[in-house]
Amino acid sequence: MIRVNVAITNISAERFLDIRKPIPPIQISTNINVVNMEKKPDGTLEVPFVLSINYNPSLAVISLKGSAYASGDKNEIDKIVKDYEDKKPPPPIIVQSISNIVFIESVLISRTLNIPPPIPLPQIPQGQAPPGSKPLERDYSA
Repeated sequence: MIRVNVAITNISAERFLDIRKPIPPIQISTNINVVNMEKKPDGTLEVPFVLSINYNPSLAVISLKGSAYASGDKNEIDKIVKDYEDKKPPPPIIVQSISNIVFIESVLISRTLNIPPPIPLPQIPQGQAPPGSKPLERDYSA
């Protein structure tokens, strides 16, 4: 079983649009790059990464750098390194661990900068009423 710890070593964020101006409709692009994979002498695996978040139009930019440290069975670690050398993608456990940490951090940063969060908010589907029917009254009592 692989255990993954993630450490962020560098945070860079900047808002370009004046805080007094309304935020226009935007597109947010996120990109997580695994920079390298290196097996350490103690048998652990170091996986440096970079997260880049860009807003279009140019509202803000967020960048996080760090490393994930994977430990576990020697055979599993060796297989991950061999797969990386063969240009295969990193295992989902490593990518998911990195994603969980950096997206939580980026949401906190976006709140500080007063910009939309870089993850889509859940959409609650609205029920369709039959044509010609009245909307139901809502009761908010417990």
